[in-house]
Amino acid sequence: MGTGQRVVVGLSGGVDSAVSAWLLKRQGHEVIGLFMKNWEDDDDGEYCSSNVDFVDAAAVADVIGIEIEHVNFASDYKDRVFAEFLREYAAGRTPNPDVLCNAEIKFKAFLDHAMRLGAAKIATGHYARVRERGGRHELLKGLDPAKDQSYFLHRLNQAQLARTLFPVGELAKTEVRRIAAEVGLPNAKKKDSTGICFIGERPFREFLERYLSREPGPMIDAQGREVGRHVGLSFYTLGQRQGLGLGGQRAGGGEHEPWYVAHKDLEHNALHVVQGHDHPWLQSGWLRADDLSWVAGEAPAPGRYAAKTRYRQADAPCALAIEAADAMRLDFDAPQWAVTPGQSAVLYDGEVCLGGGVIAAAELPPVVRRPGRAGPR
Repeated sequence: MGTGQRVVVGLSGGVDSAVSAWLLKRQGHEVIGLFMKNWEDDDDGEYCSSNVDFVDAAAVADVIGIEIEHVNFASDYKDRVFAEFLREYAAGRTPNPDVLCNAEIKFKAFLDHAMRLGAAKIATGHYARVRERGGRHELLKGLDPAKDQSYFLHRLNQAQLARTLFPVGELAKTEVRRIAAEVGLPNAKKKDSTGICFIGERPFREFLERYLSREPGPMIDAQGREVGRHVGLSFYTLGQRQGLGLGGQRAGGGEHEPWYVAHKDLEHNALHVVQGHDHPWLQSGWLRADDLSWVAGEAPAPGRYAAKTRYRQADAPCALAIEAADAMRLDFDAPQWAVTPGQSAVLYDGEVCLGGGVIAAAELPPVVRRPGRAGPR
């Protein structure tokens, strides 16, 4: 790409987007920073303050010598991301709002706004790469395997990738921080943000309880015994270990191991829990996903690939079968841990992220009936 193009960079206040802007300015581009405010409710500074982030982003823009614009996308975010987030939780699934935010806000609302500013490209601080090959744009993993964020970007399409730059995708995180310190960026040592932007570091269940009602029910172990009570299936996710209130109990008098959520029986409002991270009920050999989105605009051919069913998971070899226009099945070489409906199943061919879909179903455990009750089969 030649120099001198107008590039609008999403400045979040973090170090990755800051270094992205600096790299682009050094390459000779006309860089404009854009800070996105995506959440307004109780943005009080204790957990999730965008005001602090904007101050950091503005300080970065001042050091680099670029303009910065503050844009409020909170209404778009509430309609396109948060409403879907609540619908999925109410239905007993566990959505990934970061995936939806990228598809609906950062690479739609933000991209549209940047184009109105006359931008040739947009850029973000994501650890991913774009490669043009054979007239198509490919989404590649970031070169730092510990920071690769292609999983969250798998719903991007050809038009979006054609206009997107990921300047730090070729770098390791340690190099990004080194550059930030070397050029004097004020957020060089700022801690990486964690959690969902509208929740921040606040207790997750406490936040959900503002929007979802409690429907208590039984917690049932692998032998069909009631070992506790849950507060509502919406407040738990498969593989969850913390917050079950079962820490002191043993299964069948055996050796104590941590409890995990293994299955949510919506029909009977029962939460099935097991002891031990490697319990068979936490393993799934296959999954089905729908709401598919393919980077190339069409599904890859059935065959052998690798997939992630959650972020930071190692690529898992699998076989892809396309079952319908908007549904696929993945059969894994080895069972996968806590495959969770609502999360994304993302397909890879080596370093190329092909796309994926939302997990709709996975291999279920052989759930036992509760004694003396017509329970789940």
